[in-house]
Amino acid sequence: MANLGILASGSGSNFQAIAESLENNKLHKISCLICDRKNAYAITRAKNLNIKVYYVSYFNRTKEDAENEINKILVNENCNLIALAGFMRIFSPYFVEKWENKIINIHPSLLPKHPGAHGIEDSYNSGDKELGVTIHYVDKGMDTGPIIYQESFQKGDLSLVEVENSIHALEHKIYPQILIKKLNSIL
Repeated sequence: MANLGILASGSGSNFQAIAESLENNKLHKISCLICDRKNAYAITRAKNLNIKVYYVSYFNRTKEDAENEINKILVNENCNLIALAGFMRIFSPYFVEKWENKIINIHPSLLPKHPGAHGIEDSYNSGDKELGVTIHYVDKGMDTGPIIYQESFQKGDLSLVEVENSIHALEHKIYPQILIKKLNSIL
């Protein structure tokens, strides 16, 4: 059994999809959810699923101090792999090196196009005919790590809301599958 630590900042819909897939899989478990926003709905989702939750504040402290706390939690929870599920922070090079090739992120565009916090809107407004999702390792840059998997669909005449819904449905389908494959390789 491999242990997954998940970091989130927002509503936690990807977290929920991962948790439900791992519950059905039964080979691996989510050791904990770490959240940097105490009012994030991801915390409620984790509590409803009986998953241990940690709140790590970045307020009035250095990034390194917060990351040291995150690292201690991940080590104490015996995490083998980290999944970012809407975690809206960029890690320091030190943290990335410590967890090299063990931090996985999902991004709502076909990287290397449209990195950053507005991937859906940027790709929608770009004129790209093909939109999609990228799962990648986290490196020292913003959405620049080695790509693990991409899946796309044709934009056609979809509205921005329809594209957002399609992106989220795709994320909820493929992110858990890729994470389970990665966890299986740890066994």
